[in-house]
Amino acid sequence: SSSSSSFSVSHENNANVSLKSKFCTKRLFDLGIGILAASIMALTPSEADATRVEYYATVGEPSCELNYVRSGLGYCDVFVGFGVEAPRGELIDVHYTARFGDGTVFDSSYKRARPLTMRIGMGKVIKGLDQGILGGEGVPPMLVGGIRKLQIPPALAYGPEPAGCFSGDCNIPANATLVYDIKFVRIYSGNRK
Repeated sequence: SSSSSSFSVSHENNANVSLKSKFCTKRLFDLGIGILAASIMALTPSEADATRVEYYATVGEPSCELNYVRSGLGYCDVFVGFGVEAPRGELIDVHYTARFGDGTVFDSSYKRARPLTMRIGMGKVIKGLDQGILGGEGVPPMLVGGIRKLQIPPALAYGPEPAGCFSGDCNIPANATLVYDIKFVRIYSGNRK
């Protein structure tokens, strides 16, 4: 039939297909797969970029073995850092990715494309972050430029109450163990309270 002949390619024509044509066909196929994947995931291009940045900023880092202290906090340094430690009460910037114990990401500064500015050691964040960054009870203080993984037990996180609740939906279940990947970006010196 004429419709089948329009889709058939003879052996002669197949031998003459240039590498450029094959490359273009592959790129078009890859582009189609990429568009299909993005539409399935319902991501805007900027969200896709943020997800990629988050992936490379946390998953691509080498793993380390957690050390546990009496409070139940687990920590390990992926990279110790080169700067100074933050004094209690100082404003600092950190990048982070927060996950549940099963690896599900529930928050990340990388998605917002800017670090979190916080006052360290003043109870403005969960206890496990204060202890994991400032140090204490067997945990060494983080240094600027350092990258640390923290496993935070419920007692140093949100405890028996759900958290991150908006309009009745809670992002963090009660008694959740949280895993943070922290990158200590900078200290705003002279802003101590």
